[in-house]
Parts: sequence; structure tokens; C-alpha cells
Amino acid sequence: MALRLGDIAPDFEQDSSEGRIRFHEWLGNGWGVLFSHPADFTPVCTTELGLTAKLKDEFAKRNVKAIALSVDPVESHLGWIQDINDTQGCQVNFPILADADRKVSELYDMIHPNANETLTVRSLFVIDPNKKVRLIITYPASTGRNFNEILRVIDSLQLTDKYSVATPGNWQQGEDVVIVPSLKDEEVIKQKFPKGYKAIRPYLRMTPQPDKQQ
Repeated sequence: MALRLGDIAPDFEQDSSEGRIRFHEWLGNGWGVLFSHPADFTPVCTTELGLTAKLKDEFAKRNVKAIALSVDPVESHLGWIQDINDTQGCQVNFPILADADRKVSELYDMIHPNANETLTVRSLFVIDPNKKVRLIITYPASTGRNFNEILRVIDSLQLTDKYSVATPGNWQQGEDVVIVPSLKDEEVIKQKFPKGYKAIRPYLRMTPQPDKQQ
């Protein structure tokens, strides 16, 4: 059965380029990004893993660990990592799962037979500290992921978990946010949003991002 938002991310134990991994234990109390690749030594994936390595500090700021997956074995991963480092000007600093038996791919529904019978599609899961799946994005094998968008969604998830807000379309860090429609008590709103708000419509109330200094 396909995973849905809010489901507990399936736990597993699998080999990786950094040794055996017990997934929930490896995640600890932080956030995780699990993303799959059709195969080792593929061009688009090589660029994606290079980008992920270069974004290590951005992920760390958000308490996020990245972990990749390919259906090739560890020995292949280790050779591929050398290529990634050489061609992308980086040092791969996160594990790549060796899912040769397709165990994790099947748990996370990463193989779509109508797209390819044997290789994983380009799936990505954001998992929160409670091990719940909070974001699922699936790209075709021919299209590389936008990692700025993944960071943007993580920023939104972490912000909206803490405050009674939602983020509007194309929102970026520091921009105004939406007060959730379910919040109607004016006194509570004043307490939660001391910077005030602008009611464009009764259901559309914009307020400065609560955790940013004016």
C-alpha cells in the first residue's frame, strides 16, 4: 500500500555506503530526507547528490539528515561517490542505501512498473521527528529535483508546526504568512501575533512571519 502524508515512515535495516543502518535509530530525534535514485553512475543523480553534499550546512541548520537510496550494491556506491566528488567538486557526507534486494524500495513504493519495472523512480520523503511522513514528491527519472524547494518546504513545515499559520504560494523565509482560518478569537490572535495582521478577506489574514524580528 502506498504511503500517505501523516503515516509513520516504515522502519528498516539496510546496508549503506556508511555501514549497516537501522533507519529510525539513525534518524534519532531530528528530521530526515530520504530520496531515491534510478541507478548508480547516472548523470542527473550525480548532480543531485553533489548538490545535497554542498547543502550540508543548510540541512544541519534545520536539524535534517539526508539519506539517499539506489538499488545497486555498496561496492558500486563507493565507486560512484568518487565520481560524484570528482565531477561535482564536493565530498559526499551522507549515506547511500544499497537496496539491491528492493526491500526499502518496496516499503516506500519507489518502483512504479509503468515507468520502469526494475529501477526506482525519483521519490523523496521528508520525515519529521515523530517519524511521520510530511512530504512526498515523485519526479520522473529524466527530471532533477529542486533542492531549494525541498528546503523551502522544510522551513514551512517547521514554522507551521510551531505557530498557527500556513505559508502562501511561493513563500520564502521572512515573508508574510497566513493566519489559519480556524483561529477566530481576536484576543488569542492579538496574543499570538503581536505584530498585527491585514485581513484581505475574512478567511485570508496576512501577518509577518512570527519568528522573525521586525
